[in-house]
Amino acid sequence: MKLKNIKEITGIIEIKTGLHIGGSSDEIKIGGIDNPVIKNPLTNEPYIPGSSLKGKIRSLIEWQFGAMTDDGKPSDITKKDNNSIKIIVKLFGNGGTIKDNKLAKEIGPTRASFADCRLENKEELLDKNALTEEKVEVTIDRFSGTAGGGGPRHMERVPAGAKFSFSISLIEFEKDEDLEAFLALGMKLLELTNLGGNGSRGYGKIEFSEIKGLDEKYLENGKLKSYEELKKLAGL
Repeated sequence: MKLKNIKEITGIIEIKTGLHIGGSSDEIKIGGIDNPVIKNPLTNEPYIPGSSLKGKIRSLIEWQFGAMTDDGKPSDITKKDNNSIKIIVKLFGNGGTIKDNKLAKEIGPTRASFADCRLENKEELLDKNALTEEKVEVTIDRFSGTAGGGGPRHMERVPAGAKFSFSISLIEFEKDEDLEAFLALGMKLLELTNLGGNGSRGYGKIEFSEIKGLDEKYLENGKLKSYEELKKLAGL
């Protein structure tokens, strides 16, 4: 196995609808936020953990390949060995569970590494007093059609219009499949679904823009090509 290249894929994640990736709160005050977003403890700025980005893209690729496991855990090549699983574990890893030396050498190290995503337009949001927003949610009574029990819940979100920088390192070895094609496809799947929690309620719509480092055949004006085009490029 010979190292061919290491690419750094960078760009901007534009938040299109309020984003909630949960953090923790030491105390919950009456009338306060029940569900805060994750923040940098030094700056108190929201950020997108690289693990959240990686985990969602991986799960979407698993759905695309029909490689979801019965127990809902990440696909594991030691339990099911086929070409689709090999692509997934090469890109995202197999948790160090491969004991077979021959298979371990064939798979090699995890190719894609996702950095935490830093807020880029902090000053713009602060000017509008909108570093985060509070959204109050209630449960609707099915008979009266009005707000019923089970609420209200106070959700903290990163507002639409926030922008985060992202960076993905992609290791390429000789004789690898075109793993970049599958990474691009996974990113597009994320755009078409949602990042973070409460996607069925409209949260977490995002768009990748100003993309650099990804092969131009996957891009159009710095953004990802359509889902159908990227599927074809990935040979699906």
